[in-house]
Amino acid sequence: MVKRRKRGIKKLLLNFRILVLILFLAGSIVSLMLQPLTFGIDISGGVALVVQTEHPVDAQTMQVIVQSLQRRLNTFGIKSISIEAQGNQIILIKIANITEQQAVAIKQLIESQGVFYMEFNGVIFGSGKDIVRVGYYQIKADNSWQVPFTVSKRAAEELAKLAKGKAGWPVDMFLDPPTNSILVVSPEVYKLMNSTEFNAQAPNAPTLLQRIEKALNITVVQYTNQTTPEQLFNVAEKMKVKNIVLAAVGKGLIDQLRKYGLKVRYVSKEPGESDFAFIKRVLGLYGPYALGEGLANGQPQTEVSINGGAQTRAQALEEAKVVYTVLSSGSLPVKLKVTSMEFISPKLGTNFKRQALYAGVGALVAVFLIVYLHYRRLRIAVPVTSTSLFEVIIILGIASLIKWNLDLPSIAGIIAAIGTGVDQQIVITDELLWGEGGEKIRSRGSLSRRISRAMFVIFASATTTIVAMSFLFEFFVGTLRGFAFTTILGTLIGILITRPAYAEIARYLLGEE
Repeated sequence: MVKRRKRGIKKLLLNFRILVLILFLAGSIVSLMLQPLTFGIDISGGVALVVQTEHPVDAQTMQVIVQSLQRRLNTFGIKSISIEAQGNQIILIKIANITEQQAVAIKQLIESQGVFYMEFNGVIFGSGKDIVRVGYYQIKADNSWQVPFTVSKRAAEELAKLAKGKAGWPVDMFLDPPTNSILVVSPEVYKLMNSTEFNAQAPNAPTLLQRIEKALNITVVQYTNQTTPEQLFNVAEKMKVKNIVLAAVGKGLIDQLRKYGLKVRYVSKEPGESDFAFIKRVLGLYGPYALGEGLANGQPQTEVSINGGAQTRAQALEEAKVVYTVLSSGSLPVKLKVTSMEFISPKLGTNFKRQALYAGVGALVAVFLIVYLHYRRLRIAVPVTSTSLFEVIIILGIASLIKWNLDLPSIAGIIAAIGTGVDQQIVITDELLWGEGGEKIRSRGSLSRRISRAMFVIFASATTTIVAMSFLFEFFVGTLRGFAFTTILGTLIGILITRPAYAEIARYLLGEE
């Protein structure tokens, strides 16, 4: 009897379906050891952003925007990211495992359209299309940074022609400047822009105010307490523009200006920010850089760079990343605005993770108790519970392998898969124990026929589940995609791996009775 049982166990372990289960189980454990699980923002912490396009766009343009954002954020170094379009104007972005400081930098990156201009002496000699290659950014010990890049031969030749004999003159680089607009500033800022402070090493060169008006069609207007909406509207009509930028002045005029059909943007000044830094931020200005002797000899040079600095190394790193990313990923078709940004603390996510773990363990314990109380046999309750546990491990192993972000709906899908799996294992068990009409196993047909009948019911049920969840995964926008994915994955693992293996285990255990 003992020898026969040993032969039966050996035969069971060498069964193809059992070997497949062991192989997937071992592979999943190795995957989890080598590649830790990644979690969504509701568990690991992160930020959820609602982004709105400047105006409604068609489906093709929306796809371009989503792809561009994906490239930008990937270039920025963001891995755990989800970008979903909702309708023709709203985009939902979820990013896990980032700090609040990184979230602010990402907001700036998303709202940066990525339109890049290179200007000299009031002439645009190059744009983003002239960027051939972007080198990796460098952070120096003094928290200054540099992003080197290569411009096209055409842009280099245009600069060489414009700059001949003008060593020391300012070279300006703009990222998303407010082109074709009226820029309203305080008298102090106006005076600074019209001075030689932005002229690098050439006091006789045109002032920044003159350069941006000629190159970018930006008209700078001084604001006083007597400035009226009618005056600004008349300037806009004369310049044939519709955009007004209020640089920390005239906030009370916004509603009145909009009644004139003007697009108004208000830019506030940061605490402690100098007028010089404020002007650069409003204009998206990098520089001005003094033209070197080597570029003033009329010989084109294609290697240039954008330089900057910050108070801390972390700030310098974020600034350099933004410039590097925008230069690398190109411009967006329309302007984007972040209308909502919700940050979830990693500490809160840790509590969610712990609660999800408790829920999973509780589900397995409940399965064991219910199955045992129903059959009053450990040889049934233990395999059913173990198979459910193996199924969870394989789901997690595959999620780890493909780097799927597990969020709370995904974990709910895994728990649902446990329940579905138990139902199907009970179908197999009841079929083997009683068959049709409540007759004992030995009075009915072969075990194989009983298992085939049970598996037919299971496959039919699983097909319905997969079809329903596939529709949810494909067409539903939101967190329920995670629920649909893990439910489909759990169902496939069940019908292809764990359910056939359990059937063989049940065949052996119940056949021994």
